[in-house]
Amino acid sequence: MSIFTGKHLLLGVTGSIAAYKAADLASKLTQAGAQVDVLLTPGAEKFVTPLTFQSVTGRKAYTDADLWGGQAHILHVGLGHSADLLVIAPATANTLAKLAHGLADNLVTITVLAARCPILAAPAMDAGMYERPATQENVRILMERGVTFAGPDEGRMASGLVGRGRFVEPTELLGHIRLLLGRDGKLAGRKVVVTAGGTQEPLDPVRVLTNKSSGKQGYALAQAALDAGATVVLVSAPTALTPPVGARLVPAQTAEEVKEAVLAEAAGADALVMAAAVADFRPKTVSADKLKKRDGIPQVELEAAPDVLLAAAGLGSGRPRVVIGFAAESRDLLENAVAKLKSKNLDMIAANDVSAPDAGFGVDTNRITLLFADGRQEALPLMGKEQAAEIIIERLAALLGEK
Repeated sequence: MSIFTGKHLLLGVTGSIAAYKAADLASKLTQAGAQVDVLLTPGAEKFVTPLTFQSVTGRKAYTDADLWGGQAHILHVGLGHSADLLVIAPATANTLAKLAHGLADNLVTITVLAARCPILAAPAMDAGMYERPATQENVRILMERGVTFAGPDEGRMASGLVGRGRFVEPTELLGHIRLLLGRDGKLAGRKVVVTAGGTQEPLDPVRVLTNKSSGKQGYALAQAALDAGATVVLVSAPTALTPPVGARLVPAQTAEEVKEAVLAEAAGADALVMAAAVADFRPKTVSADKLKKRDGIPQVELEAAPDVLLAAAGLGSGRPRVVIGFAAESRDLLENAVAKLKSKNLDMIAANDVSAPDAGFGVDTNRITLLFADGRQEALPLMGKEQAAEIIIERLAALLGEK
C-alpha cells in the first residue's frame, strides 16, 4: 500500500510564478492515493485558478472567498485539524515573513496557525531575495518552530537572473513529503543499509565487465525503508536512477568497493538488504592502457570477486540484526536460493527468475519468492517493484520485531 493512501494533505499555494508547478504536484499526490485539499492565496489566483486544481484533485480548491463564506471561521479549523501534513508550495518570501511573525490575513496563513500537523515549506522567489538577512531570519525562526524546508534550488529564475531561490521540482518535493509522512513508521529509529545496481569490474581504462541490473529493485527498497521511517544508507553501483530523497548515497563501482562500503556502513546497523547484483568474477589483471583491436583478441583470465554477503555475515557482534539477500537465478531457482540462504547465514532471501521477460533485470515488475531461515516460503505474484519492495520491508520489520 502506498504511503499516500488514505492520507489527507493540505497544499497551500502562494503568489509565485512557480504556482503552475503546484498543479503538477497536486496531480501527482492525488494519483499516488492522497486526498488533497488546495488552498490558494489571492496572489496565487493571479497565476492559476481554483478550477485548475479541482480538475486534477477532484476536490474543491479553497480561496479567501470561502473563508468569509458560508463556513466562515470554522473552515480553517476543520482543514487544519484533519490534515496529516500541510505543504506550502510555492512559499513566497512574503508568506514566510507572515508565518514567522504569526500573521493570519489569508486562508493559507490562518490555516497554518490552526494546523496540528507537520508543516513543509518549499520556498520560491527571485535571485537574491532568499539570501537577504530578513528572509534568512524568517527561515531560521520557522525551522526552530518545527517547519521543514525543501529547497530552494539554485538556477535560472523567471526574471533571467541566476541564483538560489528556484522552486524544487515536484518529483523531488514528493520525496520530501514521503519523508515527513513516514517518519513515525515501523522502522523509525532503525538504520537500514540497502545495496543496489550492477557492479562494474574494469578490464582496461574504458571497458568493464558488468551485468544487466538496472538498480530499480534496490532503489525501490531504499524508498520503502524510508517510507517506514528508517535511516537509509544506499550503497549503489552505477545506475541511471535518482536516489530517493532522504537516503544517504554511497557510490561503489566494483565488488571490492561494495564490500568496503557495506562493511563500514552495516557494522552495527539494524538491517542489511543486499539487492545489488555484485560480480562473482572479475579480471585477474587490469590493463593500464586501452586494449587495441590491432593487437588481437585478448586472453582474459578471471578470478573470484569478493563475497560481500559472506563478509557481512562475518562481522561477528557488529553483524546487522537482520540480513536479507537476493538470488537472481536463471535455473533451479528455489534450490539455489535455499543453498545461498543457508551458506550465507541469512534471515531471508528474495529469489527471482531473471530469465523471465516480465521479471528481474531492467523491467518495472518482479515475481519473487521469499524464503526464511525458519523454512517458511512466501511466493509473491507478479507485481511492480515498488509493491514488492513494500512487502519485503514489511517482512524485514517483522523479523526485527521477532528479535
